[in-house]
Amino acid sequence: MGSSELSKPSTDATPQPAEPPAFDPNQTISYQSRMKRAPRWFGSFLASNSREKNRMREELGKIKGAIPLLMKPRNGSKWTAQERQELRVMLRSASAVYPYLIIWALPGSILLLPFLAWHLDARRKSRERKAAGAENKLH
Repeated sequence: MGSSELSKPSTDATPQPAEPPAFDPNQTISYQSRMKRAPRWFGSFLASNSREKNRMREELGKIKGAIPLLMKPRNGSKWTAQERQELRVMLRSASAVYPYLIIWALPGSILLLPFLAWHLDARRKSRERKAAGAENKLH
């Protein structure tokens, strides 16, 4: 045995502490584990808020560059097939962001924000249940 082998500490005898799971702002359980005294609905509200914020950012990111593309016919050029496809994607993204824009545009509609968050979260949970049910039928 060389001296370098003797100087290395043995890692087999020392148990490593389990690392806590990483905080996922999209999961209700992450908030519940951090805020043990808060009601369950509050953690669910914070998680759904985080999910919707991220979804809105993604959808708004898809709309980037829409104005120059929309102005092409006015400037005398025509849309190619690829540009038409890009416009379709942009319009779908804009329609997905539309409920959020209503909340900011209409007076007093900020009071509807908790209902909108609940409704969007209920739709997401319904889609997840349907997907899980379809997956279970396959197995």
